[in-house]
Amino acid sequence: MINKQTFRTWLFLAIIISAFPGGFRLFVVHPTCAWSSDEVAVTEYDVKAAFLLNFIRFVNWSEQAGGGKGNELVLGIAGKDNFGNSLNLIRGAQIKNRTLVVKNAVDHNSLTSCDILFISSSEKDRLPSLMAALKDLPILTVSEIEGFAARGGMINFIIVENKVRFEINPDAAKQAGINISSQLLQLARIVKQE
Repeated sequence: MINKQTFRTWLFLAIIISAFPGGFRLFVVHPTCAWSSDEVAVTEYDVKAAFLLNFIRFVNWSEQAGGGKGNELVLGIAGKDNFGNSLNLIRGAQIKNRTLVVKNAVDHNSLTSCDILFISSSEKDRLPSLMAALKDLPILTVSEIEGFAARGGMINFIIVENKVRFEINPDAAKQAGINISSQLLQLARIVKQE
């Protein structure tokens, strides 16, 4: 029998496998799939955490944008943290010779300390002011708010047929000096700003 931690580690590794000689692969897992032995459920936020790690791997900040400096990559969470323990799967990961650090309760005053900002659905009403504060900053913005990418966000999680998928607004990323790999763009629904 497989225990819960082993299963989560295995699942996490399966999701983040990225580059193969035959091309790019990103495993998409049903957000409610379960392992019957211990009723180990893979939550929607486990999948979103794994996606976040993959997004970071396939994004480059331009030197002019200031990305890629320092020893840490900072993932900030604006609003309610629905991830629970799911972010423990990626916290401390080594990406591009930097350590992934997760900061909760990011507000307007601490936005500039982030390289990546996840905007929770709890921030739906504050989204216009957040987007104004983020305008042209070299911060990869990711959310789960409906219509986020069309309103100037870069990557938005969506649920399609009970599976976590994502849309990307490449123009918003480019405007902030962030280059999203064509390999990642091929897996996304492309959205233009309204």
